[in-house]
Amino acid sequence: MANSSRTTRTGLGATRARQGRLGRHMFWVLLISTALAALALFGAWSWRADDLASTAPNNARQPADAQAFDMAEPAPAALQTPPTPSR
Repeated sequence: MANSSRTTRTGLGATRARQGRLGRHMFWVLLISTALAALALFGAWSWRADDLASTAPNNARQPADAQAFDMAEPAPAALQTPPTPSR
């Protein structure tokens, strides 16, 4: 059994213990994770590209809404305010 008085350990502060190590491995982790995120974003965009580029109505109520918005009546006149005299 080791005697605790004979072993000397240097302690780390809480801030130092919570920080990650800098170096080449951290660079590769960040680079690969960024590339995977960009690849996933591009993949999701290309998977739904046909839906995003289509102009066909995809709402079931759209024809009924278009009939309710009847443009046969004359357009309402614009509201105009008389000019105020300047002093």
